[in-house]
Amino acid sequence: MTTLGRADGGRWVAGTMSLPAVDPLAGAEVLGEPSVYWERPLAGEAMAGWGEAASVEAATGARAQAVLRELSAPDSVRWLGEAPSALPGPWFGGMRFSTAGGDSGWGAFGFGRWTLPEVVVWREGPGLMAAAFAPEGPGAEDVVRSVLARVGGVFPTGFRHARNGAQALRLASSRPDFEGRVERAVETINTGGLQKVVLARAVEVEGEHSFDRVEVLARLREQNPRCATFLFRAPDGAAFVGATPETLCRVEGRHLETEALAGSSAPALAGALGGSDKDCREHEAVVRYILRALKPLTERLEADAEPALLTLKNVAHLRTGIRAELREGVGVAELVAALHPTPAVGGTPRERALEFLVEHEALDRGWYAGPVGWVGPGRAHQMVALRSARIKGSQARLFVGAGIVAGSSAEAEWRETEMKSQAMLRALGGGHV
Repeated sequence: MTTLGRADGGRWVAGTMSLPAVDPLAGAEVLGEPSVYWERPLAGEAMAGWGEAASVEAATGARAQAVLRELSAPDSVRWLGEAPSALPGPWFGGMRFSTAGGDSGWGAFGFGRWTLPEVVVWREGPGLMAAAFAPEGPGAEDVVRSVLARVGGVFPTGFRHARNGAQALRLASSRPDFEGRVERAVETINTGGLQKVVLARAVEVEGEHSFDRVEVLARLREQNPRCATFLFRAPDGAAFVGATPETLCRVEGRHLETEALAGSSAPALAGALGGSDKDCREHEAVVRYILRALKPLTERLEADAEPALLTLKNVAHLRTGIRAELREGVGVAELVAALHPTPAVGGTPRERALEFLVEHEALDRGWYAGPVGWVGPGRAHQMVALRSARIKGSQARLFVGAGIVAGSSAEAEWRETEMKSQAMLRALGGGHV
């Protein structure tokens, strides 16, 4: 693990080169599975990273804030030539939903972990760029140039990754346990102990053979173009993979974009979502929370007057866009601390909802519903890690959740989580889904 620090001229050295204008994931043909991957298809943003020039971990929330602050500082990289303006990152990673848990499968991910890949390939306009990173020191520039020459010499001109096709999946998840937790949550809400709590559950998935995670990524982005598709690989070989629709914060200098995403229905019923009292109350609670949390951090703050519909392949949501101009000195670290977890993934009042989850959810969420994404000098994009799974070999643990408010039905919430699970199950190759 790298300890962050500053050295004269920068802690890391980096250089860039142009590549054939192909899919960044094409690098998997010759470089193997990427260690990190990030794509927002509709935004034209895509990157893949291989290896680790550096990594940094945080064992607590306070340390995670300090790390995010350091990673967004302007002097961390010395570029050989002009610094690229559109490069996502160059640091990629995420952090846990909370300190509660005990699932050993999350151990290698740590509370928070961010990596600086040795090689990053990203889409820039109609073309493709590559960057290589090395620790500052004697010979670092030669290392960077050598790595770039090697990547440029082997990078393919097309993406021909073989598809394994569908495989039968064995699924395990307890419906009675989940519905019992929903009923306890509704009872607590009805007695005034909570306004809303978001309950998650895990689906244990076993394939006939090891999951091809490059194939999983390719399916996710094709089937979920309105989402951010991601992969973060841990040192033990496990990977956290998903396609999430929800931005926690996107920062460009002092400009902030975020959103409230809450209230769900099947796509066929999306037209009635805006008239659903239960879903509108759930959505409005998230909007109020975000605006209240951002007010002391911003000089200007505005939100859409009415929620719009965000319709995905398997589910539709109510969405309110929120924009702000940040106060001087406010960055991604302060925003993550203020916003996470929103009522869209935790509940409200926040502390009471989190206490309820510790007592009743019976699930270590790990990085599920936590902030994941990229951080760079004065820029960052953090998503809420929804519609995701932890994958290792032929085993996957898939996570889905639902917001519980007054009037929620245990049966309906189970159906909602079943609906939300379809995106990952299809990507894992579940031909029967």
